Parts: sequence; structure tokens; C-alpha cells
Amino acid sequence: MFDGFATKTVRTGEASIFVRYGGEGPPLLLLHGHPRTSATWHRVAPALAVSGFTVVCPDLRGYGRSRGPAPASDHVPHSKRVVAGDMVEVMRTLGHHRFGLVGHDRGSAVALRLVLDHPSAVTRVAFLDGLPLSEHLARADARFAAAWWHWFFFAQPEIPERVINADPDSWYRGDPRTMGRENHDEWRAAMRNPDVVRAMLEDYRAGLTVDRRDEEESRARHARIGCPVLVLWSLQDDLEDLYGDPRVIWRNWADDIRGHGIDSGHHMAEEAPGRLSAALSDFFTD
Repeated sequence: MFDGFATKTVRTGEASIFVRYGGEGPPLLLLHGHPRTSATWHRVAPALAVSGFTVVCPDLRGYGRSRGPAPASDHVPHSKRVVAGDMVEVMRTLGHHRFGLVGHDRGSAVALRLVLDHPSAVTRVAFLDGLPLSEHLARADARFAAAWWHWFFFAQPEIPERVINADPDSWYRGDPRTMGRENHDEWRAAMRNPDVVRAMLEDYRAGLTVDRRDEEESRARHARIGCPVLVLWSLQDDLEDLYGDPRVIWRNWADDIRGHGIDSGHHMAEEAPGRLSAALSDFFTD
């Protein structure tokens, strides 16, 4: 995977962030979602590098080979604001003070926090299969609870750790043929690490508490995304079924919104890398 890419571990104070990077040209930061690692981009990142970008793919704090501090009762050490700060420090360490930004799934929540807290650092942002966490929760109904019940299970103290770590291979399932063998093996090794599982659960605990409050405070201040926004969603997943056109919701947060559905399941970087790479290349070179 990632032929021609380098790897580095960047210290960001209380965390150490594993990152892959390669290519030459305008920098793009790609943020994975749950429960993946940076390896999920192994088909997309090289294609974007060939298209003329410097591509940076980190493991988010606590995921994969990145590590952060012990969890806290207020969940702040795993909040999207703190993780976004990690990402800014990673990019500055690599010499990039302004960059394009892509977030998938939970990575899109980090991307939103980053572009709101560090607007001068982001040239353009793409959200893949994601909405602001506060928008999800404001619309949470019986259909949402039935489809996305894991949000609320993961937020419970201690219980999900015991359930998942008892048999992580059964809880987290992946197909090496779809994912790619090396990506699958890296992901599987991470899922078998109780520290990674705990950090991923803290991501969700933060989402229902400190992250929601941070987003609601931003809305109360009428904070908006000032750069162009691309919204892409998987047509074989349930985001559009639950909410309709997600671009409509994103217009609560930004004026320049564009995007479309991708014929794929949720993990579009693995299932539809060609279509995704083309959409991202077009947007970030527009």
C-alpha cells in the first residue's frame, strides 16, 4: 500500500499521530472515519498524488497507530476540537499551513471543527457521508435510533469495552477482498487492541457531550464555513434515506455548497475509489 509514500509519527503535545504522506503539489489532508485507519485511503491517496497533490493521511488520535492520553470523565481529550488541533499540528510539522481538507464519517466531524476553529488553514473542505453531530442529534427519532443505535451504546460507560473486547473479530467485520488485504490486516490488528477500542468509544462519548455543545455554541455565534464545501454521500447507505438531500442541512453551515451522491456503500474510499478520487480531484482543482 501507499507506494512512494513516507511515514512519520508527529508529537502534538499529549498525543502521537501516525501519518502517511506523499506526492507533490497542493496539500490535501484526508481524515478517516470509524472504525478505520489511514489505510482506508490506500486506493484514493495514490490516485490523488498522481493527479498533482501532496496527500497526507493520519490515523486520528487513538485510532490505528496514533495514541493519545488516558480518557477523562468530560471526554475532552478525545473531543473533535482537540483532534482537529492534532491535525493542524501535523500539517504544520510537514510544512503545510494552508491545505485542502477531506473528512469521512467521524472524520467529517473533525473536519467541521477544524474549519470552524482554524478557518485560515483550510482552502476547501469535503464532507463524505457526514453531517454535523448536532444536526444528527437534533433529528434523532425512532428511525435514527434503530439504524444508528451504536452511537448510544458506545456512549455507555465500560459496558461496550467489555462486549467488544470479548470478541473483536465478531464485532468488527470486514472483507479483505473489498478492503484490500493489507488494509484489512492493519485494521484488524487495530481492532484487537483494547486501547484502540477504548479511544474509539471515547470518540462517540465526546460526540454526545462536549462535541455537541461545541457545535451548538458555534451555531449560536452564527459561525459559518467561509470556503467552498463539497458534500458527497453513499447512495447505498442510509444518510439520504434518513435526511433527504444532505446538502440542504449543510447549507445551515456554509453558503458555497456543492456535491452529489456516490454509487457505493458507506466505505466509499474502499468501494468506489475511482469515482471518489475523480470527484475530489475535480473539486480541489476547480
